[in-house]
Amino acid sequence: MKRTWQLLNTFFILFFLFELSGCGYRPSSQYSRKVVGNKISTNVVISAQDPENTVLIKDSVDSAIIETFRASLVDRRVADTHLSFSISKPTYAPIQYNADGFVIAYRATIILGIVRETKDVKRKYSAKGTYDFAIAPNAVITDQERFDAIKFSAEKAIASFVAQVSAEGSRLGE
Repeated sequence: MKRTWQLLNTFFILFFLFELSGCGYRPSSQYSRKVVGNKISTNVVISAQDPENTVLIKDSVDSAIIETFRASLVDRRVADTHLSFSISKPTYAPIQYNADGFVIAYRATIILGIVRETKDVKRKYSAKGTYDFAIAPNAVITDQERFDAIKFSAEKAIASFVAQVSAEGSRLGE
C-alpha cells in the first residue's frame, strides 16, 4: 500500500511539472529579440538644452540593452537594429507639500523619443518615465537629486520601451 502511494505521488508530481513546463511561458526578452535581433547599436542625440544628461541616458540605454534584451552592443555597420534615442527636457512637478506649504516632494518626468531602424523597417516610439523624490522643505533641487531623478526616470522610460517592443514581438507569432 505504501509503495502504491509513493508511485501515485511521483506520478502526480511529474504530471504537475509536465503541465507547468507546457504552459507556454516565455520571457519578454525572447519576444523583444524577435523584433530587435541579437546585435544592436545605439545612439543618443545630445540635447542642446541639457547636454550633461545625455551621458546618463546613454549609460542607462546601454545597460538596458545588455540586461533586458540580452543582446550585444555592436557597431552600426554590423547591427541587426539601430536604436536612436532623444530626450525631452526633464520636468519637475511638486507632488507633496508640508503643513507650512513648502514643497517636500517632486515628480521628475522624462519622455524619450526612440527610432528603431532595421534593414527594412523604421519605427518611432515614445516612452515616458517618472521618478518621485523628496527634498528638504524650502530647499532647491540639488544637482545630485536632479541627476538621480533623470537617471531613474530614464530607466523607467527604457523599461516602457522594452515592454512596447516585447508586445510587438509577441504579436509576430511563433
